[in-house]
Amino acid sequence: MTIQEIYSIYKMHTSVQTDTRKLKEGDLFFALKGENFNGNKFAQKALEMGAAYAIIDEAAYVISDKTILVPNVLKCLQDLAAYHREQFDSSIPFIGITGSNGKTTTKELIHVVLNKKYKTTATRGNFNNHIGVPLTLLEIPDNTEMAIVEMGANHQKEIEAYCQWAQPNFGLISNCGKAHLEGFGGIEGVRKGKGELYDYIRKHDGSIFINADLDYLQEMAQGIAKQYSYGEFEGDIKAKVKAEEPYLELAIINAGLECTIKTNLVGLYNLPNVLAAVAIGLHFGINIDAIKEAIENYAPTNNRSQHLVKDGVNIILDAYNANPTSTLAAIKSFAEKKTDNKVIMLGAMKELGKYSKEEHEHIALELKKYKWKSIVLVGEEFEQSAKEHGMKYFATSQDARNWYKDEVNSQDWVYIKGSRLAAMEKIIE
Repeated sequence: MTIQEIYSIYKMHTSVQTDTRKLKEGDLFFALKGENFNGNKFAQKALEMGAAYAIIDEAAYVISDKTILVPNVLKCLQDLAAYHREQFDSSIPFIGITGSNGKTTTKELIHVVLNKKYKTTATRGNFNNHIGVPLTLLEIPDNTEMAIVEMGANHQKEIEAYCQWAQPNFGLISNCGKAHLEGFGGIEGVRKGKGELYDYIRKHDGSIFINADLDYLQEMAQGIAKQYSYGEFEGDIKAKVKAEEPYLELAIINAGLECTIKTNLVGLYNLPNVLAAVAIGLHFGINIDAIKEAIENYAPTNNRSQHLVKDGVNIILDAYNANPTSTLAAIKSFAEKKTDNKVIMLGAMKELGKYSKEEHEHIALELKKYKWKSIVLVGEEFEQSAKEHGMKYFATSQDARNWYKDEVNSQDWVYIKGSRLAAMEKIIE
């Protein structure tokens, strides 16, 4: 069966699912395979649950004309997504977003801003990998006016592939930090990998939105004619910080656009994320008052710099991801909070390869620069540094949870951060 024929089926059943636990009647089920699972084995169950069709790649699981046998289910999903993208008029903005830190928050802020004027579709959660990007594209309805596609990567050539499917005509790289160093091979590898978005934009005469405060982004963007910039110190759209507590508050200072935006975001590191949304909103003709309203009504979720109050304790839960760059920014931001009862609990950072020991020690040394009520480090990567510097150490977040229950009280502010595998959110469950 050709991709065009499968697309005809998709047009009648536009809800795509890869997990029978989330399957709804009428969905298309793609039987993906991984190291520890074989989706083909669930094809019959998917059909029994009401799936319209099951796309499989092992002949042994053909059970009816409702099973579609293809050479490779993952490639079929990706090709179908690319074919769907090609059906949209070239004038519709498709904004590709990547970066080491802040890309999901930036994407969410841009989404709420653009929704003020346009029918906008954006990546759900962090569906930003080789499976998530195709699923995002297949969720874009025919009547969309704007699309925002988040692209994550842990090695080179990933972003290049995603661009082939998503074909962005606008691009934004939030930053290039010390994330996934094991796969990228160092910070220059990170810049090269993230820069694949700029490479695509440059080749196809697209446009970028760029943080003008980051010199390395400007170097990476050379040769791209259409650039729209923002920044605290440089850029077409500029702002200054008015307050950091309890939440980030900033003032847009461009003539005719002067206003104060009071966000629900914790930390100065969110300033460029907000400015990106402001710049993109203005570029697409959205009134500054509508932009202000959209941003002020946005509150983060999914363990991303969330401010919670639980049992009287103020908690900043930033446990979705962590790398050396974002962790250093979090330490500095939290250290500046005006309270004497600061408890910082950091989980180990993953995918650092040969840089792991050095980067975890760097974090420990940075922590020593500031005054804390307590420092708690979690995960074997932190064990040596914790012992050398006299810091509280636990092997798992479950162990740290027991300490938290005994030692933290309602007078404290607690910052919890760590890589996904560290599961630091379990501390407050």
